[in-house]
Amino acid sequence: MAHKLEEVAERPKRALLISIGKAEDGRELRGLAETLELEIIGQEAIRVRERQPQFGIGSGKAKELAEKAAQLEADLLVLDWDPSPSQQRNWEDLTGIPVLDRQELIIKIFAARAATREAELQVQLAELTYRLPRLAHKYIDLSRQRGGRYGTRGAGETRLETDRRTIEQRIHKLEKQIEEVAKQRQVQRRQRERQGLPVCAIVGYTNAGKSSLLNALTGSDVLVEDKLFATLDAATRRFEPTPGMTALLTDTVGFIRRLPHSLIKAFRSTLEEASHASLLLHVLDASDASVENCCKTTVSVLQELGAGEIPALTVLNKTDILQDSAQIPALLAQFPESVAVSAKTGSGLDELKRHIAQKLKKQP
Repeated sequence: MAHKLEEVAERPKRALLISIGKAEDGRELRGLAETLELEIIGQEAIRVRERQPQFGIGSGKAKELAEKAAQLEADLLVLDWDPSPSQQRNWEDLTGIPVLDRQELIIKIFAARAATREAELQVQLAELTYRLPRLAHKYIDLSRQRGGRYGTRGAGETRLETDRRTIEQRIHKLEKQIEEVAKQRQVQRRQRERQGLPVCAIVGYTNAGKSSLLNALTGSDVLVEDKLFATLDAATRRFEPTPGMTALLTDTVGFIRRLPHSLIKAFRSTLEEASHASLLLHVLDASDASVENCCKTTVSVLQELGAGEIPALTVLNKTDILQDSAQIPALLAQFPESVAVSAKTGSGLDELKRHIAQKLKKQP
């Protein structure tokens, strides 16, 4: 993946961020851009009454934003929505600079963080799935330049067909390779099931502290960073909720609002670890002002994966950075079946273990 990291590093760094709608959407976009180590030189939150086909927003507002990008000498425009391939091309023609949409931004973060063969395969699949519908616009100028008699095919069209076929073949090959990896994961899962050990899957919004909780409960050293999507691979460790009871604890990739469908599809085998668990530990960042929306996002993705009916225990993490500890009782009341903890200080972990043990004992 070295070439991918270099590719990200060589990209223009000065970015103007544009989001539509709520304030938390803009905060999340900023977090994504910072994770990709872009220099944020400006951020615009706009309201759109009517989506127009050329830019996805009004043409007047689009021109105003293009002028702002020029004034700020932006090297890159980042949109917090997913424009069609033709709209993305229109934005680039208007501004004269590269345009990243939300989907590509997240895929690039995944590409920079993929550390295992499985994660690399999954990210490559998501990248190619994203690129395929955008090929036509890449070659449209070449096809026009060629011209020619009626019924002839321009160089752009011929090249487009060749590249499309190459990408489709690569996608098919990657899907086969990921399928093989998924089979290996199923074998490992069956081996664990034969051991008769219950599995607790840690799920939740990205950067809620899932890996920190895994480390705190098991004494392991899974990578922990204060960045979005620090963990892409499922890590499984043994732990004892109470003396004499052994269970397995599995960390999973974090969820996010409007996680690109191509990534859900590519990471399905990793995400599905949650659907085979005995118990879900749904980790929430108690200090996040958008904690309720984060909860809804995770629940929605779990339902899509077929894990919506699995018993769950809500873990309100990062209580150590709450500005007012009096908020904890209100949060516990807001989220039923919840425990307040700090994976960093260890506060509440003993109570969490007791709750985990009680939940597992109730299961047949």
